Amino acid sequence: MPEIKRIYIACDHAALGMKNEIAQYVKEMGYEVSDEGTYTEESTDYPVYSKKVSEKVRDDENSLGLLFCGTGIGMEIAANKIRGIRATVLSDTYSAALSRKHNNANVACFGARVIGIETAKSVVKAFLTAEFEGGRHQRRVDMINAFDKADD
Repeated sequence: MPEIKRIYIACDHAALGMKNEIAQYVKEMGYEVSDEGTYTEESTDYPVYSKKVSEKVRDDENSLGLLFCGTGIGMEIAANKIRGIRATVLSDTYSAALSRKHNNANVACFGARVIGIETAKSVVKAFLTAEFEGGRHQRRVDMINAFDKADD
C-alpha cells in the first residue's frame, strides 16, 4: 500500500472558508496540499473542481482528495464519474475510517452547510489516517473497479 503524501483539495464558492481552514489543518498534519481552487466566493460550478481533483488523485497513487461544496453531494456525484475514483460524502469519523478501511475510498466530500469546521477536522483526520485493510475487502473493491471497464 503506497504511503499517502499529497492531498488534492478543492471547493466551490459555498465552501471556500471550510476548504481554506481544512487545507491549513492538513498541512499541519504533515501532508503536502495542492489547492486546486476555487479561490474566491464568486459563483462557480462544482463539477469543474471535482473533476480536477479526481483526475489528479487517479493519476497519483500517493494521494487522496478532499472536496467541499454546500452539501458534498454534487462533488461526490461528479467525482464518482471519474474512472478509478471511489468518493464518499462524510460527516462522521466512523464512516470516514471505514470508507478507507473497507472501501479504499480515495476522495472524501464535505458539505460546508451541513457540518461545522471542528467536525470536519475530526472527520478529515479519520479519513486521512485510516488505511485500507485489503483481504476480503480487496475482492469487493476489485468488483467496484471492474464497473469502470464494464462500459468500454
